[in-house]
Amino acid sequence: MKKILTILLCFVHCSLCINLSAQTIKELEAEKKKALDELAVTNRLLNETQKNKKGTENKLNLLKQSIKQSTNYINALNKEIGMLDENISSIQASRLSHQERLERLRDEYAQTTRALYSHHKYFSPIIFIFSADNFNQALRRFRYLQQVASHRKYQAQEITKITKQLEIEENLLTENRIQKETAVSAKELEQQRLEQQRRKRNDELASLKKKETSLKKKQKEQQAKADKLNKKIQDIIAAEIKRQKEEAAAKAKKEGKKDPYELSKEEKLVAGNFEANKGKLPRPVEKGFISAHFGIQPHPFLDKVQVNNKGTYFQIPAGSDARAVFEGEVTQCFSVPGSNQSVIVKHGNYRTVYSNLVTLYVKVGDKISTKQKIGKVFTDTENDNKTELYFMLYKDTEIQNPESWLAN
Repeated sequence: MKKILTILLCFVHCSLCINLSAQTIKELEAEKKKALDELAVTNRLLNETQKNKKGTENKLNLLKQSIKQSTNYINALNKEIGMLDENISSIQASRLSHQERLERLRDEYAQTTRALYSHHKYFSPIIFIFSADNFNQALRRFRYLQQVASHRKYQAQEITKITKQLEIEENLLTENRIQKETAVSAKELEQQRLEQQRRKRNDELASLKKKETSLKKKQKEQQAKADKLNKKIQDIIAAEIKRQKEEAAAKAKKEGKKDPYELSKEEKLVAGNFEANKGKLPRPVEKGFISAHFGIQPHPFLDKVQVNNKGTYFQIPAGSDARAVFEGEVTQCFSVPGSNQSVIVKHGNYRTVYSNLVTLYVKVGDKISTKQKIGKVFTDTENDNKTELYFMLYKDTEIQNPESWLAN
């Protein structure tokens, strides 16, 4: 009985391992799909640059992003292959245990059958019972025959059950092996493509290094343009808050109140909800990737050059739209020469800024919802059709790192 209990516990453990692995594989499938979808978008953007045979910063950045996403995809495939290996090992261990159990049951069933056949050949069950010396002995013989019959029935049921379980495990084993073969093939193909992308990146980098002087001058001009836009945004927000405080002060003076300025109940609610969603806000674009991060950081390939980003840049397919990351009210729509149009959306005492737009779908005073389209992002046809949104986030006049607010 103890031996049977041990086998049953082993069976339960193996079953749990298989189920847990199946759940994890589903999670890995989702991770793999996400990596593949991101890679597809980047490769689409990269294909748009193929018309331009000259080396460009945009092409280099896209190649770097493609390499990063390709590596993520390979890592996801490696995890999936590892999990499938564990799953296959668990199923094989479970099958071995069941096969051993099945063989023992079949041997026991055969022995019981032979013993009963031999017994019944010389003694019928009725004679066996009624030839007892007394009633108690007859009752014990009757119960003995019942137990033998019950045990044979149990053995037959267990043999059927374990046989079916072995069929299920064989199917699972086949399924997992096919999935592993598919994942291994996909990994090998992606590794080949990754090596090609690395060679292209090195070629592009070498080509751009030859133009380092002119590229440094261009980078300086771009930084100056960005600084001009940042100052304009900072001044507009500061002026907006100053005007609100002045209006609140005038109203408070008229009503004889001491506290000149505070958010309305609605604004406090929106600001509170905005804060509660830190790290969970949707990205301001549906597809694409972060092409330049927030803060001061070294230039991707120019020596001794630093980039100071007051927001985050998202590179997206041509024709894409910017969308609101949270509900709010449009307070500003303006343009800066060389930087196209920008929109500021207020969320209580928080503000989000969407820049480099060419067509606006909203106007000042509009109440907008989360993920509502704000405007079409500019596509630079002279620079590999580069389409890039500049996104900023403020708390009052204090600039924030947008990436710490957005969901991964």
